[in-house]
Amino acid sequence: MLEYIHKIREIAADLLEKKEVEMVIGFRKGTVPMMNEPTFVNRPEDITALAWDSHCGINLANYLPNRKERIAIIAKGCDSRNIVTHIIENKIQREQLVIIGVPCKGMVDRQLIMNRSEGEVLKALEDDDNIIVRGHGFEKRFRKTEVLQKNCEICIHRNPILYDKLVADKVEEKADMDRYEDIRPIETMDPKEKLDFFDKILESCIRCYACRNACPLCYCPTCFVDEHRPQWVGKSQDSTDIRIFHFLRAYHCAGRCTDCGACERACPVGIPVRLLTKKLEKDCLELFQWEAGMTIDIRPPLDTYKPGDSDNFIK
Repeated sequence: MLEYIHKIREIAADLLEKKEVEMVIGFRKGTVPMMNEPTFVNRPEDITALAWDSHCGINLANYLPNRKERIAIIAKGCDSRNIVTHIIENKIQREQLVIIGVPCKGMVDRQLIMNRSEGEVLKALEDDDNIIVRGHGFEKRFRKTEVLQKNCEICIHRNPILYDKLVADKVEEKADMDRYEDIRPIETMDPKEKLDFFDKILESCIRCYACRNACPLCYCPTCFVDEHRPQWVGKSQDSTDIRIFHFLRAYHCAGRCTDCGACERACPVGIPVRLLTKKLEKDCLELFQWEAGMTIDIRPPLDTYKPGDSDNFIK
């Protein structure tokens, strides 16, 4: 994907020079290795700040809701699907956007690489197939396919769904993949086992809300956890309050989540947040044959009612 950046910069510069957009939302190199940062470019002479590699895992659709400018945005497959959701939910207008589509080959898991390195990673390089990290007294090489984010390993929509300009030929999509292999064992647990399972994975939560802040779907002016009239959830580290926060946030994403992995990537304590949203994604697919962000012409199933909708879950 390293070759994409030349085309990205070319398209961005052309759009800004012709004043077809007021800004380009993309990535720049971060100050910390393997953590590229979102950036807003407003002038053609600044497009050299734009970067693209396997460390662009943040979902840039998070920066679109309620903006009024004419915007160009760089979008992977998952980003483009969230842009579709924003258009459907009237958080941005389609005519405001020039979507620069990027066929994605997967983003690497920074935390996984750090855990497998012999010390603090001070520098990271990459070629077509490898990530090379260096620190004091060590250098280590990883094959990208071995250190991909978990959501990227099972992604079946790597190409942008909605775009105006494409920076390269589309990549081949994965097929015959069980995207819910990790969900099925949880579904077989009895209620007590499920409670114990989720309490165990959530016990390290510090309620920093990084998962919420990174999610492009969490754009409510006031989040339910911050409401106090009425107060929906307590402010403590009690396990019940933590559980309510994660479960309710997941339900707010039902039928809307694209499994972009931004929530899990942002978590500082490594909670597998996607287990919650993936279960609801699976239910939407099985009950309503619905995948989020695939078209701007159909509203999500939880936005609509049809007499023939499945109701066998009602007891």
